[in-house]
This record gives sequence, structure tokens and C-alpha cells, in this order.
Amino acid sequence: MLEPLRQGLPPIDPSAVSGSACCTLPARYEAVGGARRFTRTTLTSWDLGDHFDDVALVVSELVTNALRHALPADAARERQDSSVRLHLMRWTSRLVCAVRDPSQRGPVAGDAPDSAESGRGLFLVESFSDSWGWHPSPVPAGGKAADGGFGKVVWALFRLTDQHPAPERPVTVDALTDGR
Repeated sequence: MLEPLRQGLPPIDPSAVSGSACCTLPARYEAVGGARRFTRTTLTSWDLGDHFDDVALVVSELVTNALRHALPADAARERQDSSVRLHLMRWTSRLVCAVRDPSQRGPVAGDAPDSAESGRGLFLVESFSDSWGWHPSPVPAGGKAADGGFGKVVWALFRLTDQHPAPERPVTVDALTDGR
């Protein structure tokens, strides 16, 4: 799951994760607010509250994109309670936000006109994070994937300064790889 995050950066050792948190989001747009609250609580507990504004903006965009573009638009959508998951992972020098959804279609950055009210989400993700990308999910996102596969993970990486020591008790990343 973490291999695609290496893109030109020093290796990320899964055993070196010092914090990991995950939440399941309902298939409703109100979930974006819940994702921001979850992010604030998690970052505060990791003493990273000063990163909240940038991370919350990116989390909001990734979750909105998953809800808007990755979930089926039919009536069954209301019953998909575990289709989108938000993962936050912290190492000493970086933080990763990852959103897993049931679609295998990769995100496409739009070229929105200046007058458009949407279409700039991935531009914001690129602008506020140090790196971002996506890859097919190695496990189902919850239930059956929208297009028959396991779905995808869209992630954003933030470099942290040395002024934020890692929490003393490590948390495993099992939730990222076991399908929960």
C-alpha cells in the first residue's frame, strides 16, 4: 500500500509509522465535514494542529472527489456505508492523507475556467501538499467496487519539520491493508 508513496523521496518504512488513524465515511456530502473534524482531532492528538488548515483543505478535496466521482449515482448509494475511508498516517518527518474509494478510475485534474465554481480540487491538492498521487487499492474499499475492482487510493503527502516530535507509542498501519 505504501510503495507508491516513495516517488523520489527517501523510503517510507511501514514499521516506522508513529501514528495512524482511519475512519469510514458515509456516502453523503455531509461526510466532508466529518472528515475535517476527524482530521482536526487526529492532528491535535499528534501535536500537529498547526498543519490543520492545509491538511483539512486537502482532505476536503479528496473526500469530495471520492463522493462526487467514485460512487455510483443510483439509489443503492444510500446503503453504501463503508465505501469511502480516510486514512491519516504520521512519520517523524511526514504526514500522509489517503482516501480509499470503490472506483478504479484515476483522478483527472480539470482545466476549469476562471468563472467555474468547481474543477480545481486536484490543483488545490497539488498546491497545498508536497506530493500527491493515486494507485489501485490492494483491498476492497468496502463492499463491491463500483466498477468490479478493488478501487483506488488517492493520497497526499506533507513534509513535517523537526519541531514536531513523533508520539511515543507507535500505531500500526494494519487498517490500511486488511480491508477494514
